[in-house]
Amino acid sequence: MSFLNIDQIEAYVFDKHELQICEEQFLHLKNSFSFLSKFCSDKIIYGINTGFGPMAQFNISKGDLNQLQYNLIRSHSSGMGEPLSELYTRAVLLARINNFLQGNSGISPEVVETLLSFLNKQIHVEIFEHGGVGASGDLVQLAHLALNLIGEGHLFENEKRVKASELLKKKGIQPLKIQLRDALGIMNGTSCMTGIASVNVIYSKRLMEWAIVTSSILNELMEAYDDSFSVELNSTKKHIGQQEVANRMRKLLSDSKLIKSRATLYSNKKEKENSEFSHKIQEFYSLRCVPQILGPIWDTIEYTQRVVENEINSTNDNPIVSLENENVFHGGNFHGDYISLEMDKLKIVLCKLSMLAERQLNFLMNHKINEKFPPFLNGKKLGFNFGIQGIQFTAVSTTAENQTLSNPMYVHSISNNNDNQDIVSMGTNSAIQCKKVLDNSFQVMAIHLVAICQAIDLLNENQKKCLSSSANSIYQETRKIFPKMNEDFVSSDFLKSIVEYIKNKKIA
Repeated sequence: MSFLNIDQIEAYVFDKHELQICEEQFLHLKNSFSFLSKFCSDKIIYGINTGFGPMAQFNISKGDLNQLQYNLIRSHSSGMGEPLSELYTRAVLLARINNFLQGNSGISPEVVETLLSFLNKQIHVEIFEHGGVGASGDLVQLAHLALNLIGEGHLFENEKRVKASELLKKKGIQPLKIQLRDALGIMNGTSCMTGIASVNVIYSKRLMEWAIVTSSILNELMEAYDDSFSVELNSTKKHIGQQEVANRMRKLLSDSKLIKSRATLYSNKKEKENSEFSHKIQEFYSLRCVPQILGPIWDTIEYTQRVVENEINSTNDNPIVSLENENVFHGGNFHGDYISLEMDKLKIVLCKLSMLAERQLNFLMNHKINEKFPPFLNGKKLGFNFGIQGIQFTAVSTTAENQTLSNPMYVHSISNNNDNQDIVSMGTNSAIQCKKVLDNSFQVMAIHLVAICQAIDLLNENQKKCLSSSANSIYQETRKIFPKMNEDFVSSDFLKSIVEYIKNKKIA
């Protein structure tokens, strides 16, 4: 398989494209497995004829080697918490397949064949959120994957928990027969945290586009000046993210007739004579500094994507089989620090994104600072009706939770495993927390989008005609899902639908 990039991951995981593996790749797997089988016949190789972790000092008799692998799977299938959704488990399956296709793990080809059947037949494996510490890989989470591969434990069919043995029989999939070091190979890697991370990156990129869209429309609603996102201003700062954000804002607002040119203020001689200017000279930071605030978030997502792509295209178990050197190397490629750090960085910038959306929402809600719209964007009777006052509480509460969740996992190492694992990554914990911050941020963004559309409703007809085509298109689509909030009504179900809309819509 060539280098698997984020777009291909999206196709296999989100769009459920079928993954095909060529004969050459299978031949490489067979050669690696064959070499390891011969190489270990008269040598001590960790995880084949030894115990595991701090028990590696114990020699395992030849007659117990196969049972040792099954013992490892069953003893470590101890996960707790919520099971991962099918979307995330598909990403885990894809990550583990692609790791093995590098040909450096020495696992039997049947492992990849079984994983491939699970992916292509859309088997929803049972993997729990809580488990491994991300340093000897995702041991507990991937043990549950291995458990399902051998036909034990439980799977999900139409979101109903069923016995794995029964569903595999129904789907025509033979349970995996473990050989040599297959169990350790499946479990001893970073595929769970990497799979979750890949989905987080894809959703983060979508959320980022929404942040640019809503920020652009807000500038439009307030008839802001154009120089805050101009080429001239933003090119003087050498950050790619800032310039990309500003460029997208210019494209989105290219046909807006509400955005003001700074040149009109410069040429207004009468305004200069006033003791107090009739128009704001500069907008609040949440409007004026969008490229500078979203720019670092853009750059972080792009870098995180590269790290995730590198990890999913790596060999991350132990030991490593090298056909080229005809040797086996022991080390720590299972250590998840790369993913752990990136997920911490990603959740921090996603939190900042939600903070920007919440502040922009507050700007629209507060008539004293926007000086244009009624309190809480109330389209009916003040005092008697509430506008969208109620949903602001949810946005503020959710943003506050993000701020607390944004404390890093990367530095929360706790020694365990008889101090064999004396410094660990907590990578899957970090990826799970990042997922939570991401989910929260979509909720805040959904509420902000509703507020944007409510503000559009409050414009006069001439102003509505001056909106950009982008703003008008987004408004029309949103109003099909969430009605005008003039009369008071229960909004929870409508908000859930908006969240699904913005999560699934790809903005060109």
